[in-house]
Amino acid sequence: MADLSKYRNIGIFAHVDAGKTTTTERILKLTGQIHKTGEVHDGESTTDFMDQEAERGITIQSAAVSCFWNDHRLNVIDTPGHVDFTVEVYRSLKVLDGGVGVFCGSGGVEPQSETNWRYANESEVARIIFVNKLDRLGADFYRVVKQTQDVLAANPLVMVLPIGTEDQFVGVVDLLTRKAYVWDDSGLPENYEIQDVPADMVDDVEEWREKLIESAVEQDDDLMEAYMEGEEPSMEDIKRCIRKGTRTMDFFPTYCGSAFKNKGVQLVLDAVVDYLPSPTEVDPQPLTDEEGEPTGEVATVATDEPLRALAFKIMDDRFGALTFIRIYSGVMRKGDTILNSATGKTERIGRMVEMQADERNELTEAQAGDIIAVVGMKNVQTGHTLCDAKVPCILEAMVFPEPVISISVKPKDKGSTEKMGIAIGKMVAEDPSFRVETDEDSGETILSGMGELHLDIKVDILKRTYGVELEVGQPQVAYRETITAEVEDSYTHKKQSGGSGQFGKIDYRIKPGEVGSGFTFSSTVVGGNVPKEFFPAIEKGFKGMMDEGTLAGFPVLDVEVELYDGAFHAVDSSAVAFEIAAKGAFRQSIPKAAPQLIEPIMKVDVFTPDDHVGDVIGDLNRRRGMIKDQMAGVTGVRIKGDVPLSEMFGYIGSLRTMTSGRGQFSMEFSHYNPCPQNVAEKVIEEVKAAKK
Repeated sequence: MADLSKYRNIGIFAHVDAGKTTTTERILKLTGQIHKTGEVHDGESTTDFMDQEAERGITIQSAAVSCFWNDHRLNVIDTPGHVDFTVEVYRSLKVLDGGVGVFCGSGGVEPQSETNWRYANESEVARIIFVNKLDRLGADFYRVVKQTQDVLAANPLVMVLPIGTEDQFVGVVDLLTRKAYVWDDSGLPENYEIQDVPADMVDDVEEWREKLIESAVEQDDDLMEAYMEGEEPSMEDIKRCIRKGTRTMDFFPTYCGSAFKNKGVQLVLDAVVDYLPSPTEVDPQPLTDEEGEPTGEVATVATDEPLRALAFKIMDDRFGALTFIRIYSGVMRKGDTILNSATGKTERIGRMVEMQADERNELTEAQAGDIIAVVGMKNVQTGHTLCDAKVPCILEAMVFPEPVISISVKPKDKGSTEKMGIAIGKMVAEDPSFRVETDEDSGETILSGMGELHLDIKVDILKRTYGVELEVGQPQVAYRETITAEVEDSYTHKKQSGGSGQFGKIDYRIKPGEVGSGFTFSSTVVGGNVPKEFFPAIEKGFKGMMDEGTLAGFPVLDVEVELYDGAFHAVDSSAVAFEIAAKGAFRQSIPKAAPQLIEPIMKVDVFTPDDHVGDVIGDLNRRRGMIKDQMAGVTGVRIKGDVPLSEMFGYIGSLRTMTSGRGQFSMEFSHYNPCPQNVAEKVIEEVKAAKK
């Protein structure tokens, strides 16, 4: 069996254009996995193998690659930076043990890096920081280090200092060894010399080295005492302390370089091996019951435990459906029969492959700590647990954000309807943040996703990969309804038609719930006026009606129902009668509870050059935006605010016009807010007109 301490499952994540994919390319080149480096701007990188990725120069799907460095096995996942694809980042972080956060030397900590950093904090993933693109105009390593402290509230542990700035950047000084790594102009990663520290940097190196050792020895009280008394710890001890602090996220070892110019990437690989945890050093994944509640048990990472694995991504490619799996414990062999605990069905493991971006190597077995793909699994979806049939278990599930934007689509020619259905089915299995439904009134297919770009790419994939040309309707906002007043009411369902009838009477209160609570049901019935066995049916009746509100048919959020009295009939009462009573009660009382339309509010983060700040803020105000914060940077200003999604369609075009093409923005769903009266009236009218 392979030695798990020699495994590193890492992800590379950052903002759009910080250089994640380029960094991944360099890692593959250095570890001998590829011999010619493909560039993102030429559309030739290894991990961006979709047409849409190559054209737009962005990463859409996370790609998995395995390689070796210093006799350690690295499973590397290159994740997308764009906010519309955060689900890819989120599910990758879920199965990783460590990460490399890449920041642009001139752009610094950008909006999406913040979101991804927050996800990594929530997933408790240890990381190292790589400040990339130090050869660019305006790049400043020290400024980015300060930004990681101010914006991310992170504690960067500076491990190297850059030699030279912008186009004079030639290499880095390793603070621990006090050695300078200087690359020549050939652009080849192996063409570097190890030299003494440049004379003009000696003082800086000593100052930063002292900070580094002080932070490191805080992890060990004995070493700290000895250091205070003037005794410098050994290199092994310092590295051990850095490894411990990185694992507990007390600090993040910080490196710099230029991936494009092949400078500084070796030290990052050394740091991955030296400081990021192996699968056995990470807190084991918790197991849950069917309701998702933790059972207190965990999936210990060991090969002699029962098999426990998580399907974290499904991808359809030219070889068939690929299911990406992270094995947490046990061993998976070709030909094994395993249980999918989400469906209760067994699956046979056919072909197992190790991924090299879009190439693959056949495997006969894989073990705890491995990230592999299995070809042709039938009923497995993202987040399903695969386990030993004799020892069923459920791993902690993934939670995906709700889509906020929808478009209606229909095929241009009638013959493509079935083709579209099959293609969309595959795409929904691949991407849990992409939903599809059929509008019963109009018969149109409605696609829902995380943003305009997300849906754009989906339509593009349907056209190119599956050959389905679509007519696309206007984007629609995912409005919701809620109530603002409390109502006390009573409803009786009574039906007599020969033989036994139906009878159920309920007295209840409906009131606004806590924000984000969805639907809550409670009962304070005393004296058995409504027998306990009917409570679930009453709850089911109310809950089933939450999908369609009374104002415009949008789903209803945050409602609390309390059953306080009622009556039943010994013969005629049944669960069905009480469920029907609850449905009628909902229809009767919601219109009395001052229903209100609420709209999705997006957290918007805009970057603009200094001379366009006024225009951008004025425009956001016109879009009913609330400006929350402004931060001046070296190359421009970041403006943060909350803006209704309905006002943000086509915003990228307006922003580029206002800022002569230099503005950027990202947005993600924040919360729901009440719609202003005039907006609500207009939306309700449009819905009614569409239904006619």
